Amino acid sequence: MDHPLIDVAREAIRAHLEGSAPAHSPGRENTLPWGVFVSLHGPRAGQEQGLLRGCIGSLNLVAGSLEEEVGRVAISSATSDPRFAPLRPEEVDDLQITVYLLEAPEEVDGPEELDPRRYGIIVTGRGDRRGLLLPDLPGIDHAEYQLEAATRKAGLTPGSEISIQRFSAEIIS
Repeated sequence: MDHPLIDVAREAIRAHLEGSAPAHSPGRENTLPWGVFVSLHGPRAGQEQGLLRGCIGSLNLVAGSLEEEVGRVAISSATSDPRFAPLRPEEVDDLQITVYLLEAPEEVDGPEELDPRRYGIIVTGRGDRRGLLLPDLPGIDHAEYQLEAATRKAGLTPGSEISIQRFSAEIIS
């Protein structure tokens, strides 16, 4: 049995792709986390985690409830991640869905204050270029590599002047 927010995400994607309204209730208004991300992986035989099919999030939450925000972000992840073709309805049942509920970030001075298993990071550089990496990502095992990957994601060159923030997240899968 999946976590209720995984069910919300899957149903929102399914309903959107089929052109119908989601079956779940919109939820009650509640305190929203600082950010919500939804990561989608397709099936991959013999692997713990399948191939990434979409990952989008929001730091400027707009929905009235956590359930609505998770549904909205899940649809974006399934249909609007520019790295991937939009999902097809027949892929929905086999998706591995992960929901990240982000806590507010805090400034850090350098990689010695990072732990990629425990914290995600946001790197901001000149021109407000920003790169975000979620916590506990496969292959991101060292703080220096996490920092390098987030810097690249922001479109910044190594050695650029940057500010670093870390954040915790509740990871639901």
